[in-house]
Amino acid sequence: MNPTVNIAIRAARAAGKVLLRYYDRLDQVKVQTKSRNDFVSEVDRSAEQVIIQELRARFPSHAILAEESGAQGEGDYQWVIDPLDGTANYLHGFPQFSVSIALRVRGQLECAVVYDPLREELYTAARGEGAQLNDRRLRVAGRPSLDGALIGTGFPFRDQRHIDAYLGMFKDMTLSTAGLRRPGSAALDLAYVAAGRTDGFWELGLSPWDFAAGALLITEAGGTVTDLSGGTRYFDTCNLVAGNLKVHQAMLELIGPHLSDALRA
Repeated sequence: MNPTVNIAIRAARAAGKVLLRYYDRLDQVKVQTKSRNDFVSEVDRSAEQVIIQELRARFPSHAILAEESGAQGEGDYQWVIDPLDGTANYLHGFPQFSVSIALRVRGQLECAVVYDPLREELYTAARGEGAQLNDRRLRVAGRPSLDGALIGTGFPFRDQRHIDAYLGMFKDMTLSTAGLRRPGSAALDLAYVAAGRTDGFWELGLSPWDFAAGALLITEAGGTVTDLSGGTRYFDTCNLVAGNLKVHQAMLELIGPHLSDALRA
């Protein structure tokens, strides 16, 4: 396996141990509110510290962009880290959360790890080397249209400026597919697209650490990831659509009529 991916796996597994250690005593976990519907706990911070320690031990000069501690350092190499994707789920004991770690080199995604510690599922990818779930090679589902498709999404729970546009997309997507799912961890949602468990995914108002690893998993599994207009600026817009080529295109056609100038930007 790619040696950089191996380091990221080690960091993700270490963070997963932190998450599981606290999971049986959530009533004792200290929680703070960052903003409306956005929480951080001592678990997030502890898991993030473990990840950064692991990465710094091997790559001391690399920059880091982490959900809780923000941007650290500058340079061509940047690790994008979400130590606990699905914090609200975790704090309620809802069993859908993950660790997400990705490496960008000069702005290009190079390696990715999404780890589900409850299920012991480890999703990994390296650019040009494909994507895997544990030891199994991943491919996106081959569904040719939205007919019968299962689509993942995420509700705009923090920034609700575009809630009407999102609800329009949600209605059209519901009427055109077999169903929508909102499990609550974008990193895992994207990993599920890569694994063919869902046929597509879209969400507005994400952060880079939510989708960086998942985006590489999907492209290395043969899928497509774009912004809402079908362009490549999803790291700038933080709005994202993903799926195989045909499903992705069909999703864009449903989303397009609901896009305001702000969402196209």
